[in-house]
Amino acid sequence: MAAARTDTFLGARYRRLVKHRGHKKAIVAVARSMLVIVWHIINDPAARFEDLGPDHHQRLVNPARKTQALVRQLQALGHQVALTPVEAVG
Repeated sequence: MAAARTDTFLGARYRRLVKHRGHKKAIVAVARSMLVIVWHIINDPAARFEDLGPDHHQRLVNPARKTQALVRQLQALGHQVALTPVEAVG
């Protein structure tokens, strides 16, 4: 439960999972992730742990794909969507 309160990959994993799965399942998922990390460190003496960071999943998101998905959701709710690019400042 302490890892869920940290500003690390495991803390972000907990916050992402708790929204959809609930507290108990999110805690178990984070504990499993910790066990996998420990197993890899014990199994390979040359292995080193490097935290991926709390924004790991956000960095993997393709902005164009996310935009398409959000437009589709709005259209499914009955909205007409017209996207216009924002002018660059500077």
